[in-house]
Amino acid sequence: MTALSARSILSGTASGPIIAAGEALSFWGGVDPATGRVIDVHHPLHGVTINGGILMMPSSRGSCTGSGVLLDLALTGRAPAALVFSEAEDVLTLGALIAAEMFGKSLPVLRLSHAAYDALCRAKTATISDTAIEADGLVIPVSPPTTSALDLTENDRAMLEGRDGIAVQLALRITVAMAAQQGAEKLIDVVQGHIDGCIYASPANLTFAEKMADMGARVCVPTTMNAISVDRANWEKQGVPHDFGDPAARLADAYVRMGCRPTFTCSPYLLDSAPKTGEAIAWAESNAVIFANTVLGARTAKHPDFLDLCIALTGRAPLSGVYLDEHRKAQRVIDVELPDNVDDAFWPIVGYLAGRTAPDRIPLLRGLAAAKPTQDDLKALCAAFGTTSAAPMLHIEGVTPEADGIAAENAGHTTITRADMVDVWRMFNDGPAEVELVAIGSPHASASECRALADALGDRKRHPDVTVIVTAGRDIMAETGDVLTRLRASGVQILPDLCWCSISEPVFPTKTRALITNSGKYAHYGPGLSGRTVRFGNLADCIEATLTGRVPPRLPAWLA
Repeated sequence: MTALSARSILSGTASGPIIAAGEALSFWGGVDPATGRVIDVHHPLHGVTINGGILMMPSSRGSCTGSGVLLDLALTGRAPAALVFSEAEDVLTLGALIAAEMFGKSLPVLRLSHAAYDALCRAKTATISDTAIEADGLVIPVSPPTTSALDLTENDRAMLEGRDGIAVQLALRITVAMAAQQGAEKLIDVVQGHIDGCIYASPANLTFAEKMADMGARVCVPTTMNAISVDRANWEKQGVPHDFGDPAARLADAYVRMGCRPTFTCSPYLLDSAPKTGEAIAWAESNAVIFANTVLGARTAKHPDFLDLCIALTGRAPLSGVYLDEHRKAQRVIDVELPDNVDDAFWPIVGYLAGRTAPDRIPLLRGLAAAKPTQDDLKALCAAFGTTSAAPMLHIEGVTPEADGIAAENAGHTTITRADMVDVWRMFNDGPAEVELVAIGSPHASASECRALADALGDRKRHPDVTVIVTAGRDIMAETGDVLTRLRASGVQILPDLCWCSISEPVFPTKTRALITNSGKYAHYGPGLSGRTVRFGNLADCIEATLTGRVPPRLPAWLA
């Protein structure tokens, strides 16, 4: 009989009902922080409330903001009693670590062997102590958290001793704790950061940021900022309620006070400051991390919210995961059936399916080079991949810089077929033909995407019953002024600072019943975040909806 084993990642005691899921879950866009209910309509736990339960899943996936959602749940008493994983996990673990380190809220996190995990999934309730898990007659011994000492530099030790102030001391202490649970032996210097924690996912994000700013925190490497939750200059004019707009703006201001550059974009790879191949960086925001590793060949773990700031304050990150050559190898080879004459909708569907096929490991996609994907195509693919996979990168044979010879010797093989693509297309189009909203820019639109939309519209104007919104970063808006003028003449709204995953009413049109998007990421998260029916299409479908308010849920020509 296989021995059952468990390791404590964060210690503590808990008891409650087992809530087990066979697939990972993103807490951002997947769990309502106000209720603890799962709102991801595509997840097996949809509708289940996780408060007080022993939540079991292989790992987390999706947004780095999940750590902020978990912290808020912990601070409001709506969190699971414990988190149990079978694979490595950072995002929710970091949220639990912050809850314990800064707010005294203990939330046990454990990692089980596969045999122990499978056995515990069959139980109804469990009690967790520092030494064992007991569940319906089952007893699983628990090993203590890893305590192996890191090989720290003199500068590291000086920061831990408080030389640079209490904010840096706390930041490095948190970073060191995460490094230990990741199995890192030392830390690495990074040349830049990108902050995802500036999204107002919950009051906990603001509490953390203002507490760090008030302690005198200041970033020590160039650091950009993700999209925030309001249009920073215009939210009051847009009618955003003060009890949301004010804390969302204060959150952004807290990070600017700490020296972060107010870029407010979820596509930092479109900025002039984008990293170069081989550079070690510390980015959060799932699509940005995947694009940086995959397309640019830079190196960054998928750092959770809060850890992104800790690393930016110290310039030091755990030397683990995809910072190391051996962890960038593909563990699954996926052969993709390439239909003839694919359009822009093909890439997010392939990314979404690749994530489903490799939910916990880096894949190598084969068969796509002949389609010659553009940077915008790869941007869409990486974003969709991040909604269904926990992996921080992928490879595309003949396209991405590290793909040649990258597959591990024991990598598994599978395929993505045209039938798989049809299934996802139909899943994303189970809605009415009539739409009242067209959503472009998740992640933030590039200059070329804005230009393609303007060229497709020409001199035509939107249907009076349809709202069309494009979200884009400030830098992109500044360099495409003539294009934005053309779009506005067609009745298109262009919004800076916020992104579709953070838009709320009334900026999100309140009368919307159904919308269409060309983003695989927003097609996945949109139903849970907006409460509306979300359909997916290519740019041509979005143009048709813009002009007529109606798009039949048909297959694209390359799938028909």
